[in-house]
Amino acid sequence: MATKTISLDEKAYERLKAHKREGESFSDVVKRLAGERSWSEVAGILSPDEAEALGETVKEGRSRSRARSDRLADELDAASDRDGSK
Repeated sequence: MATKTISLDEKAYERLKAHKREGESFSDVVKRLAGERSWSEVAGILSPDEAEALGETVKEGRSRSRARSDRLADELDAASDRDGSK
């Protein structure tokens, strides 16, 4: 794997070092901090009511997305039928 060298001032280095967990490389720390959070890192942030509301919103979004996908597939099929491409 290729590597890059970066420079950090002392304050930035100490802050990064403070986030370093046992067994982690500095690359691991940067990827963890700069990347998406895992569920274990965000567990407990929402109240049960907030979590339920969020879950409902996600379900509704998935349902709308599924309906939109089905509609577009139907429109594509209809267009293909009209063009004789099927």
